[in-house]
Amino acid sequence: MKQYILILLVITVTTGYGQKAGTYCNPMNLDYGYTPIPNFATGGKHRATADPVITPYKGNYYLFSTNQWGYWWSPDLGNWHFIPRKFLKPYHKVYDDLCAPAVWVQGDTLFAFGSTYTSSFPIWMSTDPKSGVWKEAIDSLKIGGWDPAFFVDDDGKLYMFNGSSNQYPLYGIRLNRKNFEPFGTRKEMLLLNPDRFGWHRFGENMDNTFLYPFIEGAWMNKYQGKYYLQYGAPGTEFSGYADGVAVADNPLGPFKHQSLPFSYKPGGFARGAGHGSTFQDNWGNYWHISTIAISVKNNFERRNGLWPAGFDKDGVLYCNTVFGDYPHYLPDGKANHLESRFTGWMLLNYNKPVTVSSTYGGYHPNYAVDERIQTYWSAQTANSGEWIASDLGEVYTVRAVQINYADQDAEFLGKSKGVSHKYKLYSSIDGKKWKVLIDKSRNTTDIPHEYVELTNPIEARFLKLENIAMPTGKFAISGLRVFGHGHGDVPDMVSNLIVLRTESDKRSAWLKWPQVDNAVGYNIYLGVDKEKLYNCIMVYGANEYWLKTMDKEMPYYFCIEAFNENGVSKKTNVIKVD
Repeated sequence: MKQYILILLVITVTTGYGQKAGTYCNPMNLDYGYTPIPNFATGGKHRATADPVITPYKGNYYLFSTNQWGYWWSPDLGNWHFIPRKFLKPYHKVYDDLCAPAVWVQGDTLFAFGSTYTSSFPIWMSTDPKSGVWKEAIDSLKIGGWDPAFFVDDDGKLYMFNGSSNQYPLYGIRLNRKNFEPFGTRKEMLLLNPDRFGWHRFGENMDNTFLYPFIEGAWMNKYQGKYYLQYGAPGTEFSGYADGVAVADNPLGPFKHQSLPFSYKPGGFARGAGHGSTFQDNWGNYWHISTIAISVKNNFERRNGLWPAGFDKDGVLYCNTVFGDYPHYLPDGKANHLESRFTGWMLLNYNKPVTVSSTYGGYHPNYAVDERIQTYWSAQTANSGEWIASDLGEVYTVRAVQINYADQDAEFLGKSKGVSHKYKLYSSIDGKKWKVLIDKSRNTTDIPHEYVELTNPIEARFLKLENIAMPTGKFAISGLRVFGHGHGDVPDMVSNLIVLRTESDKRSAWLKWPQVDNAVGYNIYLGVDKEKLYNCIMVYGANEYWLKTMDKEMPYYFCIEAFNENGVSKKTNVIKVD
């Protein structure tokens, strides 16, 4: 069975590397808890989270995410520190603690509230969240709300938005900011419209009529007098899980949908960018954190991803996911996120030869380099000395490595403390003489999506990962990903892009282009404005793509680029499709 792996993560570098590196790589490298959902469990115990919120508070960043029995804080968005804390009452409930949380700052206080329609969940407040000190602001919120989000306007008025349904809309209401009593009744804010917006359709290929699509995960930002109500759709288990946005002149609407999802990543290793939150870093730059889908052992097997975002000169909200699961720079000052934070370090070992110490069942070695987070290689055991080696094909400059562990035969449930991954990573020019590149044999942290930026780049053809110890389960890898620079030519430019948009269903189109001989993949850019191609689709191993996300009432613009280990080609000219 294909399995999982995951998440985004952080920057790092530890023993032997001295200073903190300035990059991170999705999915985020957090010590995710093991969260089974019995009604949907199909493949054993596994890590899971989703619905993340990052809220800046007193110079640090606080990250809350579904059912983690606590939260994280970070000074830089790269190095995260976990604070254990249970929020739900009664406290004996184990696996459903803080689901789809809302976190917001009101005055000098940080508030938190989880999804509930019962009286078992207070609104919590803290002025010292780094120490884990919280108290009840109120015992319970009378009106409740699933997937809640709270928004404090410039005039101090407090609003709550919520909803998670394939039948009912998102709702909004103003609350008293002192006692959280509602003013009046909830108003309907927004419904999906799959008959017009193709990306609202349910299913991995947006052609599943088994269920209506879900709208969920409300979030609100205000920018230059406009209100941006964000929402996740059409289903958390799909690659096309995305965040859309609707804009209004008032906090309670009426809202008008933006044609395209603004947070969208349907291709590549880490897929999905829905149900998240948009925030500003310490320099005022916008970022978006959202949910990455795995959905192999469970429909709700997911991780978190972090993406540069912003508002353009016309007030259009965008999220830059180009090469979004390759190394990116962390914030270090004011930046233009339309220009991305991508380092330019390319993936060096996509579908390259792999050798291993052993193989368990059908979890084949090359699943570790196929750029699919859903598949993985597993060794027969978790014994020290099990290994996997990747042949880059030729000598390249290596700048960073990401090790994505998979949960094969995991035994944990809930949050496990004091567990760690221990490993050594070796490099070689000829596959015979090996040097220790990274030594984590004494590591004491849980690093399911380990990411290490090398302080000094190296030249290597072979990398070998040797297991020392696993926190649980067998030694299994869903992605051994090597980043850096090749020494050859970048791909030729794609010679021709054809887009056929059907008259019978203008939400859909077929894209086709000639294969570029020295390319390993392509980025397709699209938008409803020639100057705003803000959506990007990464494609490996194909020269066609079925697109089903379009607004049937709008013309579309497209271009494409090719990439390989050496870099990225020029983009084609932008074409218009009515």
